[in-house]
Amino acid sequence: MLIGVPKEIKNHEYRVGMVPASVRELIAHGHDVIVEHNAGIGIGFTDDDYKAVGATIKPTAAEVFAEAEMIVKVKEPLADERKMIRDGQILFTYLHLAPDVPQTEDLIKSGAICIAYETVTSPTGGLPLLAPMSEVAGRMSIQAGAQCLEKSRSGRGMLLGGVPGVSPAKVVIIGGGVVGNNAAQIAVGMGAQVVLLDRNIDVLRRTNVQFCAAVETVFSSKDALERHVLEADLVIGGVLIPGASAPKLVTKEMVRQMKPGAAVVDVAIDQGGCFETSKATTHAEPTYIVDDVVHYCVANMPGAVPFTSTFALNNATLPYIIQLANRGYKAALEQDPHLMNGLNIYRGKVTHRSVAESQNLTFVDPKTALGL
Repeated sequence: MLIGVPKEIKNHEYRVGMVPASVRELIAHGHDVIVEHNAGIGIGFTDDDYKAVGATIKPTAAEVFAEAEMIVKVKEPLADERKMIRDGQILFTYLHLAPDVPQTEDLIKSGAICIAYETVTSPTGGLPLLAPMSEVAGRMSIQAGAQCLEKSRSGRGMLLGGVPGVSPAKVVIIGGGVVGNNAAQIAVGMGAQVVLLDRNIDVLRRTNVQFCAAVETVFSSKDALERHVLEADLVIGGVLIPGASAPKLVTKEMVRQMKPGAAVVDVAIDQGGCFETSKATTHAEPTYIVDDVVHYCVANMPGAVPFTSTFALNNATLPYIIQLANRGYKAALEQDPHLMNGLNIYRGKVTHRSVAESQNLTFVDPKTALGL
């Protein structure tokens, strides 16, 4: 199979779909790889590094999209990229379609086979291709939130961990999944007062065992959520429903009543965000203010640490890329039901139930769409 790796074009996105080591693995399996000029430059890999492992360099993205049987990216294709996706081409990347109607419409029209990293599952019920970026984003959320609390960023002027004789900031984490767990690790390490809310008692038990008294675990009722959000200096939104739009758990009214200069970091923004006041931002302009509350809603947070993020992502995606290339997409999907869960759009049909329900589209069972 001929695999193509275009350069990412989203604002301040420096990650790349495959590093040279991943390209080398694919070539060792008998496949060909074409890479757009300077695709890896954001993490220090030159065209010569890719050539050294056997890749062919193409001057433009148009040539990569025109020739490749499978496109491997990091972020969802933007409008200009979607124009280049063709019928029957495999697209393997993060898509986050539920809140993104224009992208969904374009991918349906393209006739492509669109497999989303974020909905591929594991035998244990996890999301193995989302998890590494959730780890990065969870840890980064505390760094970003700590900066948002600085007075120069319109925050309360608080040091997250305080100092002897001065209380630390109260950090409230909504959701105890991968994002929430990693956010808690960093917040505890920085000396903050940490409260984690979740509706799953097993998650709360696990968090309690891991952090003991360092993290207060709270069942996420409406009353508890409102009480802790209004007391918070920093709120981290880490709620995820795989493939679906994130629930709006923190209302505009709750934000209005938060402390002046408090901050929110919405890690769920890729799926629409879990604050009613959230709107996607970029690394160029990461924050905005609503009712004196600083909002950080960058839709590609891990892109700020592309070296770490790219390698973490490649470690997870490479086995699936090899699987799709070696077997062909149809056999690979048929033989792996967890990879099948990643199929969001197939030749004009929406094949992920949560995406279809989020946009009131017709859902087609992926096996039916594939004729299995």
